[in-house]
Amino acid sequence: MRAIKDSVHDYIEVDGVAEALLDTPPVQRLRHIKQLSTIRLVYPSANHTRFEHSLGVYHLADRALEYLDVTGARADTVRAAALLHDVGHGPYGHQTEGIIERHLGRHHDDVAHLVADGAVGDVLRDHGLDPDRVAATVRGDGKLGQLVAGELDVDRMDYLVRDAHHTGVPYGTIDYGRLLRALTFRDGDLVLAEGNVATAESLLVGRALMNATVYRHHVSRIAGAMLDRAGERLLTSAAIDPESFARTTDAELLGALREHDPTADTARRITERDLYKRAVWAERGDVPGSVVDADYAETREFERDIAEEAGLPDRSVVVDNPGHPTMPESSVRVVVNGDVRPLDQQSPLVEGMLESQRVQWRFGVYAPDDHITEVAAAAERVLGLEGVGDTSE
Repeated sequence: MRAIKDSVHDYIEVDGVAEALLDTPPVQRLRHIKQLSTIRLVYPSANHTRFEHSLGVYHLADRALEYLDVTGARADTVRAAALLHDVGHGPYGHQTEGIIERHLGRHHDDVAHLVADGAVGDVLRDHGLDPDRVAATVRGDGKLGQLVAGELDVDRMDYLVRDAHHTGVPYGTIDYGRLLRALTFRDGDLVLAEGNVATAESLLVGRALMNATVYRHHVSRIAGAMLDRAGERLLTSAAIDPESFARTTDAELLGALREHDPTADTARRITERDLYKRAVWAERGDVPGSVVDADYAETREFERDIAEEAGLPDRSVVVDNPGHPTMPESSVRVVVNGDVRPLDQQSPLVEGMLESQRVQWRFGVYAPDDHITEVAAAAERVLGLEGVGDTSE
C-alpha cells in the first residue's frame, strides 16, 4: 500500500490494482496534462494535473464503494476505472477534445484501446479484471458505472473542490462527504437518499458558479479557441498524425506548434499570453438562431467570410460559438417522500440556475488587438449582428 499526500484529500491510500496501475505509462502521462489547461492563464495557481485529479477520483470512489457496501471484483473494477477515467484525454484536456473527436471519432472516455493491451491491460488481467468491463465503467455503463460517469459521479465531486482549491475561487467547495454518504441505488439508478434536496442543490449551484467564474472565463475561451484552430492546422499539414497528436502532452503539443510555421505564432501567443482580443462578445438575444445552431464546419466558414470581409488572412479571425447551454446536474435524482424525483422537478433553484446560464451566455469573435475594429464591423455584417462589438479584454 502507498500513502500519497494530496493537497485536497490529505493522504490517499492506494493499494491493489490501483497501486499497480499508478506506474503504467498512460497513468504517468497524466502528470503532464494540466487539469485546467488554458484556465491557468487566468488563475496563476491553477497548475494541478490530471494525475492528481485521477488520484482524487480514485479516493472518492473507494469511499463511495465502502458506503454502498460494494466489494470484490466489482469494487476493484470501479477503482481501476476511477484511476483510469482520464487516460483518454489529449493534450490540454478538453481544449483539444473536439480535434480528436473530429479526426478519430473518439471521445475522451473511450479508453478501450488504451486499457486492453500494454502495461495497463497486463495489470488489469493480473488482478483478475476484464479490461473491457473497466473501459465500459469509464464510459458510465452499468449500475456502478454511474459512480464514475454520471450526474452524481465522483469525477465531478473531485474536480469541483480541487479546481476551487487551486484557483482560489471558493464556489466549488461542495460538501462531498455528505454527497458520498447520501448515495444509494433505487432500481439500478444512483440517487441521493431522502432528505438531500439541499445537498443536490449545492452541487448544482457549485457547478453553475464555477462555470461562470472559472470554466467559461473569456480569456480561457479565447486561448482554447486559438489552440483548437492551431491544432487543426497542424494535423491538416500532416506535421503529426491524429493518433500521435492524441497522445502528446501539453508541452509536447506546444513544442510541435512552435516548430511548425503555420502554427508558430499561436504557440508564441499562448506561451507569452499575448492572446487575441474580443472583437464581438454578444448576448444570446443578439445572435441569430442559425448562427447559434451552426456546426464546426459552418463556424469555420464564418471565420473565412469575416476575414475576407475585413481584408485579413483566415487565421486572423476565430469564431467561438458555445452552442446551447446545458446543465446535467439538474437531472440529479433525489428521494423525496419515498419517491425518486429529478431535481428539476423538485427544486425552484434549477430554473434560476438555467436562466443564469442563459443570461451569462456569450458568442465570441476574436482577432489580434490591432484588427479588432475591422473584424467587429465585418462580423456584424456577415453574421447579421448589430452593435455588439467588444474591444475590452
